Order: sequence, then structure tokens, then C-alpha cells
Amino acid sequence: MLDKKDMKIINLLEEKGNLTTKRISRRLNIPQTTVHNRIKKLEKEGVIRGYEVDIDKRKVGKGLGAYVQVTINYPSQMEPNFQEEISQKISNFPEVEKVSIITGETDILLKISVSDTDELNDFVIKKLRLIKGVDKTRTSIIMKEIK
Repeated sequence: MLDKKDMKIINLLEEKGNLTTKRISRRLNIPQTTVHNRIKKLEKEGVIRGYEVDIDKRKVGKGLGAYVQVTINYPSQMEPNFQEEISQKISNFPEVEKVSIITGETDILLKISVSDTDELNDFVIKKLRLIKGVDKTRTSIIMKEIK
């Protein structure tokens, strides 16, 4: 069960994942050893699954972001993990940042990063649409990300 101290630590790490235990300790006014032990416990219990790096995509040549909605054409005889299998295949492409299985008219939502519209076109036409079961795609280019 998470308590207030755990939640405060989690909130700080969500805000800035590379904070040291010393800085967290100072900001929360709790001993550094306590912070360290709680973080290790949260990692062990799977509450904290990892730490992410926020990269400026433009500076690494991937300045065009897009969301791609994928609709699946399900086989006549339903395969139980069909949607997850397709999602897993899609997640292996280097352009793909996130794959979410969602509800509604669309089955899967992707967030991708590419260098330009040509690379976006190649991804959708030459990779994504060639996966067995992918029926339709709808792409929206990200104009600006706020959060």
C-alpha cells in the first residue's frame, strides 16, 4: 500500500526522473536513506517500472511526430490475441514511440517520430499497411506538443 511519502516521491520522479535521492530528500524533508529504500521498494514492487529520457526529436533528426489510428480487419475465426500480436509487430518498428490498444472505432493508436513526410509516407505505406490484419489507417501530424 502506498502512503503519502511514496506518492510524493513518485510525483517528483514523474516530474523529473533523474533527481538524486539527495535532492528528493531535501525537497521532501525526509532522510536520504528513507528515500533510497522507498525507491528501491517501489521498483521491486513494479510501481516504478523504469525511467524515461525526454529527447528533443528535432535535434536527432526525428522532428515530425504523428498519431496513427489503426483499424484491424479481424479474421473470420477470431484469434484471441490477434490485436495484441499486431500491436507487438508494430512496436518493433524504430519509428514507433508508443502503441496503445484502445476502444472505439479504432483498434490501435500509435505515436511515431520520423524525419519528414516522405519517411512518414514510407512508414504507413511500406511498413504498417503490409502487416496482415491492418485494414485502415488514419494519420494526424502533431503540430505542437504541450505536455
